[in-house]
Amino acid sequence: MFGGKSAEHEVSLMSARNVYQALDKKKYDITLIGITKNGEWLSLPRHLLLADPRDVVAELNAPKKKFSVSVVPARAGLYLSGDTVRQTTFDVVFPVLHGPYGEDGSVQGLLKLAGIPFVGAGVLGSAIGMDKDVMKRLLRDAGLPIGKFITLSHDQKRPIFKKIKNEIGVPFFVKPANLGSSVGISRVTTVKEYEHALDEAFRYDTKIIMEEYIAGREIECSVLGNENPIASMPGEIVTNKARHGFYSYEAKYLDEKGANLIIPAKLTRRHIQEVQELAINVFKTLCCEGMGRVDLFMKDNGAFVINEINTIPGFTAISMYPKLWEVSGTPYAKLIDKLIELAIKRFNNEQELLTTR
Repeated sequence: MFGGKSAEHEVSLMSARNVYQALDKKKYDITLIGITKNGEWLSLPRHLLLADPRDVVAELNAPKKKFSVSVVPARAGLYLSGDTVRQTTFDVVFPVLHGPYGEDGSVQGLLKLAGIPFVGAGVLGSAIGMDKDVMKRLLRDAGLPIGKFITLSHDQKRPIFKKIKNEIGVPFFVKPANLGSSVGISRVTTVKEYEHALDEAFRYDTKIIMEEYIAGREIECSVLGNENPIASMPGEIVTNKARHGFYSYEAKYLDEKGANLIIPAKLTRRHIQEVQELAINVFKTLCCEGMGRVDLFMKDNGAFVINEINTIPGFTAISMYPKLWEVSGTPYAKLIDKLIELAIKRFNNEQELLTTR
């Protein structure tokens, strides 16, 4: 399941392409469900994801009649074609959706109501992981190291730049609370940049956060599992500062020279262990399941600061999540198998719970 009513629509299609290619076609009978930018669910031909990513976006969102999909409680799904309705069942759904209406618990809740196993975090973990404000408050209350931040809703009076500067320093970052892939993020050093950054972030969300700038290395760690998660070797992102001020959307996806990925990161054994322990602690604190990528900063003094978790991490050709597991001894195809196994195991465990007295 990919696409979605989100500013991360295109990234989702790139991730879905890689997941589809990694799936063992002899083991799995694969159905592609694409969600348009308008939120319509469509059944798509299997070969579509092998096309050029730009063509996939155009085909998925083309205004022409296709097989639409409906999900209803206690059913796996309905394909609708004109006056004909064909019901089908799914063993498991792999949501490769990034951002709102896909990674925030909404799709997870729908699939849970419909009685369909799905890969990744459940409703609660997905919702917490998506909302950076709630996420950071829970991490702070758990005693985990995070940076200073300020939350602002669209109906609140905007604080003056000087107040923010005094509280979290400059530069600082302004970002939508419920989005990823660096969409809507701005680096702020002046009053003019501040006003523009607020306007930009509020284009994507009704709640935004302002975060202090953490000087240091950008470290990422992949987590896998349900009740007893494990962590991968850490990796490092080195942004090309000559071309980009920070690890922006352009640096991630549009500029081949925007950043270098160092896999695994060059860290001491003690630091590797610390990153892995922090990543697992974050994963558990935020009630996550299945998969997650934890992003951290490493200061010059060796201290780590948690940035965030991504509950449906990218699976594009340059994405850290699968690459970190590959260098940790779990190749891409085996990783996909494991994620599917975890989803089915969780579903089977939930089916054993009593629902009546």
